[in-house]
Amino acid sequence: MTDVKPNKGILLIAEPTLTGDVSFNRSVVLLAEHNSEGSVGFILNKPLDYDISDLVSEINVPFQVFNGGPVEQDNLYFIHKVPHLIDNSIEISDGIYWGGDFETTVDLINNKTITDRDIRFFLGYSGWASLQLDQELSSKSWIVVKNKYESDIIQKPASAFWKEKMLELGGDYLLWSNAPENPALN
Repeated sequence: MTDVKPNKGILLIAEPTLTGDVSFNRSVVLLAEHNSEGSVGFILNKPLDYDISDLVSEINVPFQVFNGGPVEQDNLYFIHKVPHLIDNSIEISDGIYWGGDFETTVDLINNKTITDRDIRFFLGYSGWASLQLDQELSSKSWIVVKNKYESDIIQKPASAFWKEKMLELGGDYLLWSNAPENPALN
């Protein structure tokens, strides 16, 4: 099916059988870090019911916030594609960057120098201890695919992202693309 190995910048697609996990059921995760100490990623397709101005009073632009994962959900994280504007950004890959100077970011958003096409915010992140992700991959919880969207992944609509990936994978995954989120409701 795929011989892509976990690495910074790849996508983890939740296997359809991963139904009991509220955080990761039907998730598409951008892996931001993967090394011998562990892995960090952000769920790209789980929008929350509030925007950044609800969380940061200094921001007056209503950018959507996403559930980045079950770890540290009281902390705000962001990925972006404007490292030339935001100091101290960490490159993930393919023109995608993680974090940076938050005060500068707030000013750039309020001045409309940065738009929602440049940045995506998350509450929390997805984290795996050393070898934990490798164990989950061995147990077939995730499908590892290349990020063909590169930095445009920031503006990828969330609503049908997982279904789209199932259709791309084809074969037995085609059946899952139209299955209800809770198979018991079928």
